[in-house]
Amino acid sequence: MTPFERRTRECQSRLRDGTGDALVLFPSQNLFYLSGFHETPAERHLLLFVPRHEDPVFLVPELYADQIRDDSWVEDVRTWADDEDPRDHLRDVASDLGLSEHHLLVDDTMWARFTQDLRTVLPDATFGLASDVVAPLRLQKDDAELDALRRAARITDRVVDDVRALGSDAVGTTEAELAADIERRLVDAGGDGTSFEVIVGSGPNGAKPHHYHSDRRIEAGDPVVLDFGTRVDGYPSDQTRTVVFDGEPSETFTEVHDVVSVAQNAAVDAIEPGVTAGAVDAAARDVIEAAGYGEQFIHRTGHGVGLDVHEEPYIVAGSDVELEAGMVFSVEPGVYLPDEFGVRIEDLVVVTDDGCERLNDTDRGWS
Repeated sequence: MTPFERRTRECQSRLRDGTGDALVLFPSQNLFYLSGFHETPAERHLLLFVPRHEDPVFLVPELYADQIRDDSWVEDVRTWADDEDPRDHLRDVASDLGLSEHHLLVDDTMWARFTQDLRTVLPDATFGLASDVVAPLRLQKDDAELDALRRAARITDRVVDDVRALGSDAVGTTEAELAADIERRLVDAGGDGTSFEVIVGSGPNGAKPHHYHSDRRIEAGDPVVLDFGTRVDGYPSDQTRTVVFDGEPSETFTEVHDVVSVAQNAAVDAIEPGVTAGAVDAAARDVIEAAGYGEQFIHRTGHGVGLDVHEEPYIVAGSDVELEAGMVFSVEPGVYLPDEFGVRIEDLVVVTDDGCERLNDTDRGWS
C-alpha cells in the first residue's frame, strides 16, 4: 500500500466515525496528499470523491486521464469531454456513490464555481470543510514526508553556508541580485525551485518581517535577514539566518542577535510531546520580553510546515494544541527595530518521542 492510499484509508476511517459522508477535493495539497496527483487549479472540473466505504473516484477532463492513471493509485478514473457538461457527470458520480442527500466535506480552497455546481446538482446535500478530516491527519508527518523534509533542509543548509561564505563579495550587490543568486543555488543543489519568495532584508528592510527584496544595495556592517527554502518531492524547507557579510554592526544589533538566539534555543528546549504550542511560544517570548524587546516581537514563534509552508500547528500565544511526535514546525523568534534592522533566526523541528530534532544545522551566529 502506498503512503497515498494509506492516508486515504485513514481518512475514510475518520469519515466512518461520523465526521461526514465523503470528501470532495479539487487540485490542492489535500488532493495530492491523498492521491499522489499534483496539479494547479484550472477552469475544468477535476474532482476526487472519497466516500466512507467505496473506493475513491476521480472525475476529470478527458485530457488528464492518462496522466492521472500514471501518477495516482486511484483506479476509478471517470472522464468528461470538452463538448460535454461536466455537471451531468458530476451528478452521475454522486448518484453512484449515494451522496445526493449526505454531508459532503469540500476542499477548503475549492473555487466557488465548483462548490456552486456541487450545490446545484446536489440540492439536498449539506456541506462542510475537508480540513475537518484531513488537517488532523496532516499534523503528524509519516516517514516518507519526514524523509522529503530532511532532504529539503539539507539542501537549504548547503546554500546557507555558501551564501554566508560570500563575505565581502556580497557587499555592493542588491537584495534582488542576491535573492536571484540564492534561487539559482537552490536549484543547482538539487532543490525544486523555491518554497516561497526569497527574503533578503538588509539594514532597515530587515525590520519588515515579510519584506522580500529590493534594489537596495547591501552595505558593510548591514545586518541582512536571509529567509528561504526549496522543495523536495513537494515538501518545503524554511530557514532564516541574520548575518553581517563584512564590517562591524552596531552594539545594539549584537545585543539583539544574542537575545533572539537565546530565545530560539529556549523555545527548542521546551519542545516535547504533551507541551502546548502556546508554551513553546511563551518560552521564546519570555526571553525577549525580559530583555526589553517584547513590543518588537510582533509575530508568532512558528508555524507548521508540510505540503504547505504555513499550516497547523501554529506556535502562537495562548494555543492549547498539545504537541505530538511527528509534528513539524518552525521556531523563528524575531526582533524588529523600525528604520534600523531586524533579527530573525529560524529552524524547522520535528517533535520526537522525548524532545525534538532540528532539521537545520547551519551556524546561527551573525558573523
